[in-house]
Amino acid sequence: MISKSSGSPINLSSHLLFLNSAINLSSHLLFLNRLMIILCLNSDTGVMSGAMIFVKKEFKISDAKTEVLAGILNLCALVGSLSAGRTSDYIGRRYTIVIASVIFLLGSVVMGYGPSYAVLLIGRCVAGVGVGFALMIAPVYSAEVSSPSTRGFLSSLPEVGISIGILLGYFSNYIFSGLPLRLGWRIMLGIAAIPSLFLAIGILRMPESPRWLIMKGRLGEAKEIMYKVSNDPEEAEFRLKEIKKAMGIAENCDDEIVKIPDSVKAQGEGVWKELLLKPTKSLRWILIAGVGIHFFEHATGIEAVILYSHKIFDKAGVHDHKHQILATVGVGLTKLTFILLSTILIDRVGRRKLLLTSLSGMVVTLTGLGVFLTLAEHSGGKLIWALVLSIITTYGVVMFFNIGLGPVTWVYTAEIFPLKFRGLGVGIGVAVNRLMNATVSMSFLSISAAITTGGAFFMFAGISVIALIFFYFFLPETKGKSLEEMEALFTRGGTCSNHVSKQVEIAKY
Repeated sequence: MISKSSGSPINLSSHLLFLNSAINLSSHLLFLNRLMIILCLNSDTGVMSGAMIFVKKEFKISDAKTEVLAGILNLCALVGSLSAGRTSDYIGRRYTIVIASVIFLLGSVVMGYGPSYAVLLIGRCVAGVGVGFALMIAPVYSAEVSSPSTRGFLSSLPEVGISIGILLGYFSNYIFSGLPLRLGWRIMLGIAAIPSLFLAIGILRMPESPRWLIMKGRLGEAKEIMYKVSNDPEEAEFRLKEIKKAMGIAENCDDEIVKIPDSVKAQGEGVWKELLLKPTKSLRWILIAGVGIHFFEHATGIEAVILYSHKIFDKAGVHDHKHQILATVGVGLTKLTFILLSTILIDRVGRRKLLLTSLSGMVVTLTGLGVFLTLAEHSGGKLIWALVLSIITTYGVVMFFNIGLGPVTWVYTAEIFPLKFRGLGVGIGVAVNRLMNATVSMSFLSISAAITTGGAFFMFAGISVIALIFFYFFLPETKGKSLEEMEALFTRGGTCSNHVSKQVEIAKY
């Protein structure tokens, strides 16, 4: 018996359309894999962690210049993330990914050439713009094509790609570290151009977001794609009904091209004003939640652990450069292992529980890392147990970050914004994310010099406590909700007191 979860009969033609389209679901999954590749390449944190050792040797740069080199990519990513929101609303999610690929390709070529420190900075700036585009559009696209039952898993796949990229970066550092100084780090940074080229070409065969198509009035195309990426015809009809309602389109409308009512068109200045200057109460709390989770993702110090892990291991008694790089491979393996675990749990356990577990663990491990590094430094490296525990707690920070805060940040932000604000809202979130990433990257060495490395991690532990309180009170659970239902979750002042209220029940697929 066929259920009518959408509230209207599902006719035979709908089932035939679904059967004809079902085999194309693999193209959606292939696209997600390719999308993981671009983020895998764009997130060059793993590569830079090792490459900086050799760049510093060749150009004889100071710690201050090293910090600038590490953080400049994320500052330039601000430009990309803020531009990508409007760009994706105008030209579509798919072509925005093409732009991200091409920009990053150009940046990789310049970095691989890198005859001087100045040219290397320019290359990282160009690549950073591509990173900003990619980090904004990836979670939006994944959230918009995924069903409620698998959205968390599919939207977290780009974070898996980032983890794979960091791990591959660490491996490439280890492999190429034996090459001549002038050649090794250039290969590390420049090789990312090759897969970016393949992605820019291959992405043109992938489907556009059905929600974006409906936003542009292209209902016929959207319906065809929705049947390709849904689990069954009932789900496709239900999702189409929800989007039509959000866009002011009659439920029984089945035209190929439809006119979107002027009242729901929000482009250019109107979107900015409505989101930032005149938001509704629920929209204001959505913005606070979206910006807050991106702020705390990097304010809690993960970039210091990932990017400067070789420095931490040096403080913990691992002084040989090749051994430091090998130890960072363990960081990459830990990150990937727990990201994969998170993708399994995120649609079962829920976003909120993973976040609270993640932050609780980070508070403990960051505090422990601060304690053990302080003891190791004060003992002059004589307390072997403190050195060992410093390394273990470094892996612990990475473990707890990647079980929750890392992947959930991107899934959550892409879910909660209403359709017409999604591009801009996620773009603002990514801009804050990149700003905090750059702030930590460009200040960690200076902070460590001022208050010791252990003191820096005590600071990050304190920020993690604040993040835990914020998440507990202001981030409701979104698991299993359709994207069009999200605004209702934030109608009680944005606090999680709404978990006691009866929430809308949607079809389970």
